[in-house]
Amino acid sequence: MTRVFPKTALKRSAFAGLLLACASGAALAAEPIPSVDAPDVSTDSVDGVVVTGVRGVRRTVADSPAPIDVISSEQLTATGKTGLKEVLNTLIPSFNLPGVNGGGTSWTVRAITLRGLNGDQALFLVNGKRRHTTSLINNLARVGRGGVPVDLDLIPASAIERIEVLRDGASAQYGSDAIAGVVNIILKKDTRGGAFSYTGGQNYLGDGDTRAASLNWGRALGEDGGFLQLAINWKNNEAASRAAPSRAQYLYQPTVTAVGGVTTVTPDPRDATADRYFWGASYGPGEEDIIATAYNAELPWRDLTLYSSGTVSHRSSKKVTGSFLPNLAPVTGVTAGRPLNRNSLPEVYPDGFNALRRIFELDWQTSLGARGEKAGWAWDASTTFAQDHAQLDGQNTLNATLGPDSPTYFHLSTHQFQQWTNNLDATRSFEGVLHRPLQVSWGLEHRYERFLIEAGDEASYIVGDYVIPAGQPFAGLRPNPGLSSYAGTAPEDAGSATRHSYAAYLDVGTDLTENWYVGAAVRHERYTGDVGDTTSGKLTTRWEFLPGYALRATVSNGFRAPSLGQTVFATSTISGSLCPAAPNNTFRGAPCTPGEYLTFPTKVLRTDTAEATALGASPLKPETSTNYSFGITAEPLPRLRLTLDAYQIDIDDRIVDTSNLDLSVTQLSSQPALVGLLARFPQGLTATYYTNAVSTRTTGIDFVAEYGFDLGAAGRLNLNAAYAFNKTKVRDVAQTPAILKAVNPNLVLFDRQKISDLTVGTPREKVVLGAVWSRQTVSASLRTTRYGEYTEAGTSVSLDRTYSPKWVVDLDIAWDVRPNTNIAIGANNLLDQYPDKIGIVNADQGTLQYGLFSPFGITGGYYYARLTQRF
Repeated sequence: MTRVFPKTALKRSAFAGLLLACASGAALAAEPIPSVDAPDVSTDSVDGVVVTGVRGVRRTVADSPAPIDVISSEQLTATGKTGLKEVLNTLIPSFNLPGVNGGGTSWTVRAITLRGLNGDQALFLVNGKRRHTTSLINNLARVGRGGVPVDLDLIPASAIERIEVLRDGASAQYGSDAIAGVVNIILKKDTRGGAFSYTGGQNYLGDGDTRAASLNWGRALGEDGGFLQLAINWKNNEAASRAAPSRAQYLYQPTVTAVGGVTTVTPDPRDATADRYFWGASYGPGEEDIIATAYNAELPWRDLTLYSSGTVSHRSSKKVTGSFLPNLAPVTGVTAGRPLNRNSLPEVYPDGFNALRRIFELDWQTSLGARGEKAGWAWDASTTFAQDHAQLDGQNTLNATLGPDSPTYFHLSTHQFQQWTNNLDATRSFEGVLHRPLQVSWGLEHRYERFLIEAGDEASYIVGDYVIPAGQPFAGLRPNPGLSSYAGTAPEDAGSATRHSYAAYLDVGTDLTENWYVGAAVRHERYTGDVGDTTSGKLTTRWEFLPGYALRATVSNGFRAPSLGQTVFATSTISGSLCPAAPNNTFRGAPCTPGEYLTFPTKVLRTDTAEATALGASPLKPETSTNYSFGITAEPLPRLRLTLDAYQIDIDDRIVDTSNLDLSVTQLSSQPALVGLLARFPQGLTATYYTNAVSTRTTGIDFVAEYGFDLGAAGRLNLNAAYAFNKTKVRDVAQTPAILKAVNPNLVLFDRQKISDLTVGTPREKVVLGAVWSRQTVSASLRTTRYGEYTEAGTSVSLDRTYSPKWVVDLDIAWDVRPNTNIAIGANNLLDQYPDKIGIVNADQGTLQYGLFSPFGITGGYYYARLTQRF
């Protein structure tokens, strides 16, 4: 398969510099580095103790009554990844992370899925405390569209001791969002020493340079086991594009001569040096710079243990979000068409431009608490404050309706999410009530949330009165309104919302016999506003029918309250396309000039506005779920563990955004509330809003196998295999409201493309096979992952694209060059795999030749080197 890539020469990069650093680092000294992902095969168990899923008692992975994965800090490092989302996508079979997945802010906070469900349908904890979500809603994503997930990349990986992933519904135990499962990130507690690490790498094609540095340090506090652990991560990655070349020969003015009846067209000499990839620069990862810090501390004091943990992070990101060709006059005698863009004012951008989206984000969270014991009850009281503040700007663009005096840098909007959570938890073991001890846990929670969206600069949303002057294409006409590529938030779209939630839970469990465990949990939660009350419950059991062999099962119901972002968010996004050739030269029902690039806004409406109500919107309700799981665990040999779990998750009233509702043909007489809205958008409007439109059923299985070998003098070898399968189908779709049909009889509330994105937009199957070998000072980790088939649906069946399964190989080799110094080299996507290549979609501005949803990205192979210094 032939691939076309940007013209990037291999340069002395972060990777080359790191190789020199690794060479010089061989002379440094510290204590030995532990091998990567290597369970101790000298013991008879491959289990680790977990704290997620069952309160009050310590259990291992094997005897947990619900499926759980444990990821160590060594595993995080050995992936070679520099972002936590990418690490989890590499290591967890039921986790999926689309490579590009759309525009807006979704390229910065990429939407994830767990067990086929959206990232905000899973609950994320740090040290057992609820992690706040981002303020950036994935309004233009395809997979996970409309979600408001936790931004994992703002948690420094160097601070993490391990991650526990509970693959089971747990709303009754932990609260809203825990439909797909719970991810508990547990921070380090080291009391001495630390480590510094630097990683540099780049794609095989020489672009997408990545540099990352991390530092963690711990010390003892007091004399009774207290500690302070500090960590900082820095990551910088450059942009990369995988667009096909554009038809740059049509970007400039050719010369036309006629001699003796022969017409000759001579291309503009600038074509010879034109960057044909310039117009596809939005197709790929953007540029990003992140500094993430964390602390974790405990201090015994009298009969209490005081504790605190937190993170503070800052991100600056930049990405091309749209390419706009120059607006050049037609040339007599040139028959090939050239796109004309009336918004590329030649006085400002004579050669066209790439519009840039800038995001500056400051994020923090801190927890303060104390735990102790009173009257036999172990109690824990805590309060957690969190805020995510994001500034959205536009750079290298313009508002053409303001004419050549338009600014080229705009403040588009400010988003802010605040969360304050207070918890009281207590647990106690009662003897003599039953034949065996009865563990009783209860708790109270209060949570306050606030979401705010502020308007941008006036120039980012107003419509001026500029008229294109004589001598230019479209003379006498006005440019299309709105910024090129996006629009600022207008005052009518700004707003805020707050709410409180109050919850109480009871969780009990006991071993009825020596080998039979049962547990039950119930939780009641009350929300202020329109959400109301919800009650959820869970039953759990595990029966070890033979030594080392057990059956386990759970049944539960759950819920997810609509996020405040989904309730309040409103914005306008500028979309566009080329006017078709005659005789089909119409655009949204009106005649247009063939080749002209025309734009129109897509407006997300708040559900409580008169305009949304006129289109059938109603207040959002919580999603509710019913979860079933059944599994078997086996340890037939020492150091060998097998688990197989099947599950079914039914979700009712799932929150999605509607189809793109084309209002260019609107029966205004039926809905006068739309008159004012449409008057502001004379070129037509597409609208969407959030709604409880579908009910889904997700079924699947998870299989995990682990085995450790002691090879004697040859070292040790640990093998693991994991398989995940899930399938989502739509059980019910809400009927298109009659009021919406009255606006436009052709409108559908939730169309086939939206359904396809939910059901086939992510791979149904994922296989991960891994091997870790270590011997004295050398270790090697080899992993191969098979990503299954998926489909990127078009607006019609003929535009659907189905991508075949791919195997992706990762390799990491590490060497203790000194007792305290480790160097490593590795490659992700070692064999340089790409998704299937699709045909040319837009020859004038490049093409999305590999699609958007690829779970292993679109940039091919990536190699890196890593230097780690312990102290």
